[in-house]
Amino acid sequence: MLEAPSATVFESTLSAAADYDNPLRDVTTVVTFTGPDGSGHAVEAFWDGDQTFRVRFCPEVAGPWSWESTCSNTADTGLHAQRGEFRCLPYDGDNPLYRHGSVGLSADRHHFAHRDGTPFFWLADTAWNGALKSDPQEWESYLKHRAKQRFTAVQVVTTQWRANQTDRVFTLDGELRVLPEAFQRLDARLGATNDHGLIAAPVMLWALTKDDPGVYLSEEDAIALGRYQQARWGAYQVMWILGGDGRYLEGDVTRWHRIGRGIFSPPFGARASLPARLVTMHPCGTSWVVKEFRHEPWFGFHGYQSGHGDSDDHLRWLINGPPDQPWQAEPVHPIVNLEPNYETHISYHSKRRITPQQVRRAAYWSLLVTPPAGITYGNNSVWWWGRQPEVPLAHDAIGVVDPWQAGLDLPGVGNMTVLRDFFESLPWPQLRPAQQLLATQPGDEDPNRHVMAAATTDGTVAVIYTPVGGELSLVLKGLTLPLQAQWFSPRNGDYTAAGQVTSPNARMTTPDHEDWVLLLNT
Repeated sequence: MLEAPSATVFESTLSAAADYDNPLRDVTTVVTFTGPDGSGHAVEAFWDGDQTFRVRFCPEVAGPWSWESTCSNTADTGLHAQRGEFRCLPYDGDNPLYRHGSVGLSADRHHFAHRDGTPFFWLADTAWNGALKSDPQEWESYLKHRAKQRFTAVQVVTTQWRANQTDRVFTLDGELRVLPEAFQRLDARLGATNDHGLIAAPVMLWALTKDDPGVYLSEEDAIALGRYQQARWGAYQVMWILGGDGRYLEGDVTRWHRIGRGIFSPPFGARASLPARLVTMHPCGTSWVVKEFRHEPWFGFHGYQSGHGDSDDHLRWLINGPPDQPWQAEPVHPIVNLEPNYETHISYHSKRRITPQQVRRAAYWSLLVTPPAGITYGNNSVWWWGRQPEVPLAHDAIGVVDPWQAGLDLPGVGNMTVLRDFFESLPWPQLRPAQQLLATQPGDEDPNRHVMAAATTDGTVAVIYTPVGGELSLVLKGLTLPLQAQWFSPRNGDYTAAGQVTSPNARMTTPDHEDWVLLLNT
């Protein structure tokens, strides 16, 4: 009997008995998997060139499984009424994605958690062009770096878009047709991402300009292309980004509702569906689309983009704007800044390169302004994935960027490793925004000095981030006194003892004028 470890991918191949002019349109095959507990899970098979169709499934219950296919063309004896079986084995290895199981929502729905309940801290990198443009050796080198640096996810674009018109995965000459060879290359990139312990976060349809498929594809074609990606990669450890960089509020939001429902609805005739991977939208900078999507049945977490600016109004959008408001509203979802200040990006406003300090500032602000679920990092070299200094296609304002390797070990990358280590040393899933701990807010006069605070619900831990040094005036009501105080450096991970706090009214002075985190705990 065939075997597959838990939370990995089981794959079976079907061979069509009939010829189809456009298999994406002309035939649908659904395979229903039945587990040892009697549960049924239906997934679509996908065309992979010539007469070949494949079905992929992620089993998470150990024991014997069986499957049976149903084809829309019941006369196709190669696709219809095929059967098989395999055994799911407990995973015996170190990969956290397979050891702890697929990532979904935590019990309180404020952060992500594996199937076994282990919290999952989202620390993603934006390698937008990486999966499309890299060769196998480049991608392997990249993944080794990011895994060692303790990243947990990689955001990639998986269809051509305005910044990559060369690496095409579909054609649109009269009707939509997928290119299986291109998708096979992407299979290898996403599979390798998982094998390095990283969630793959594919953007299905970039959607900012008329040169992006999320804009120019018809609703019907967008759904067909999305369903093909869902069928092909839904068994991988993925979190979907349906639309990329879209101005959804300026168009027909209900169009995206329909696209999402069309892609992530159960296959035709299915008696049950595979537990869905989480799905979000990636909006354009300083655009907040939570209320427009939160009630959609396919929507799993809130993604936003604070973007690459440094003006006062831009900073206030993050610290006092929409992210500061709706985290308690029902239905609750994790909230993640999917594109904060990119290291080395030219600021929209000052026209200066964004510094590591600005990267750290955006990251800590984003994590503490809502219940922390995670943060995304990015830099110009990696997202563009060039092999020589050049101006990225359709991004003239960015200027010349270095080859992708230059973005592997920038200072901000090391700061993200430090950040994850710090949060995972704490009961971070219990942190909630706690600006009431501040007697005064330096950011009221200058948003560059905004202090962000959070505390655990039981009052035993508080985390207070200041982007510049100086004195903090605190009112620690609601916390359990006395508290041990430490200054934590988000630059190198060092701790500096700051004594014991015994009074709710406290004044604490940073060791120098850099950015610092004040850690208070019992």
